[in-house]
Amino acid sequence: MVNHQSIIVEYDNSTHRTQVVGLWQTVFGYEAAHNSPEVVIDKKIQNNDNLFFVSEKDHIAIATVMAGYDGHRGWIYSIAVHPDHQKQGIGSELLTFTQDRLTSLGCLKINLQIMEGNEAVQKFYLSNGYFVEQRVSMGKKLY
Repeated sequence: MVNHQSIIVEYDNSTHRTQVVGLWQTVFGYEAAHNSPEVVIDKKIQNNDNLFFVSEKDHIAIATVMAGYDGHRGWIYSIAVHPDHQKQGIGSELLTFTQDRLTSLGCLKINLQIMEGNEAVQKFYLSNGYFVEQRVSMGKKLY
């Protein structure tokens, strides 16, 4: 733990939902319906993989990270730190915690995606040992 006095816990829907929805709306702003915090949280809970974490300070969710693991690669999603708590090492601490959890599951490589042009987030990941890979990211909406 860094000097910010927060703790990392697994997401609990009855405790964290309202706080996380508010945090994600503040940090991400979400415009696409398929990315609404409520939909994302519900889908993650249905997956039941215990890879959704919250950093709390005084019982308030100040940061989150979701991860996924398919048995081959791990993924990092929805890392968010409330603006009032950024630049304190909380995001890096959550990232390290999640990397350790994925490693304990046998994960050998972690992938993530960020929006093109988001230099601050790219800088954050670069400072945490990630690098840009030459890939084409593709997607398809199924609704």
